[in-house]
Amino acid sequence: MPKVVDPEARREEVAEAVFRVVRRDGLEQASLRNVAEEAGLAIGSVRHYFAGHSELMVFAMQAMNERVVRRLLEHVEKLETTDDRLSLVESMLAELLPLDERRREEATIWLAFATAARTRPELRPHAEESYDGLRRLVFKVLDGARRSDRLREGTDLAVEVERLCALIDGLTVHAVLHPDRMDAETMTRVLRHHLQSLT
Repeated sequence: MPKVVDPEARREEVAEAVFRVVRRDGLEQASLRNVAEEAGLAIGSVRHYFAGHSELMVFAMQAMNERVVRRLLEHVEKLETTDDRLSLVESMLAELLPLDERRREEATIWLAFATAARTRPELRPHAEESYDGLRRLVFKVLDGARRSDRLREGTDLAVEVERLCALIDGLTVHAVLHPDRMDAETMTRVLRHHLQSLT
């Protein structure tokens, strides 16, 4: 009997191959041929699941975004029921920082996609979605703190949303580009200090 292949599982496997190629060799090396080889598939098999290179890149970018969003949502659900809100917010936002091997790999891959989106129109909407999603998340966190009288009086919410997003983005870029100089302990300390300064 021929082997039955779950199409969605196979697409996920191919996306994982994209991530490995991008992490190791850069996005420019993630051709259909190289990704197929990385996945241990014939290039025709990859083309069976993706119409072309652009569709594969969009799928991989969405898959990376969804992976991070799933983890963030686990924290968001706990926000309404915790007494230690500051600690939970720190843990949630730390999901976006390259604090361990998994998150460092995700940040490296995401940065490659986000940079490519500047000149690749098919990727741009997904980079914008991620950009806007971070701002919505940070706004929700800070607005919740304001409504519960935990935010420092006189805080300009719009400015603080942008400042916290810039902090997260900046720490991530520095950690990806200079991993020997921006370590997990430093990133955690900077994020914690910033959050404490807002309350």
